[in-house]
Amino acid sequence: MGQTTVTRRYRFCAAHRLHTEHLSPEANWAAFGKCNNPNGHGHNYVVLVTVAGSAVDLGRLDRVVAERIVQRFDHHDLNQDPAFQASTTTGENLVMLIWDLLAPHLPAGQLRKVGVIETRDNYFEYAGSAPGATLSTGRHHG
Repeated sequence: MGQTTVTRRYRFCAAHRLHTEHLSPEANWAAFGKCNNPNGHGHNYVVLVTVAGSAVDLGRLDRVVAERIVQRFDHHDLNQDPAFQASTTTGENLVMLIWDLLAPHLPAGQLRKVGVIETRDNYFEYAGSAPGATLSTGRHHG
């Protein structure tokens, strides 16, 4: 019997500020522009989770995403999340974190990719943390 994939869509709203202590205020502004606003800004994030299998338990997938992703990030400041204490809250880092939060709680090999839509123009996609994994971005902050 063949294997199919299914992609489910989830949503959360969160704030963040693109900033790193490794750069001067001027360099942060140059790198992140208006997204470096000291007051932060927010997004209505859409998370696309693609899983594969001959029989995917969508109820389980929904519960895992709700518990591990939506409850953790919805109406929170991403800069306050412990996982971002050593990294910037970019879409690239967020999509990889979401993968890392989901993968251990789903059947081995079932998770195929995670996508994060940050804005109309920004989409981030990650397909695993194994060697040869890929990260693709439609990159433009705003």
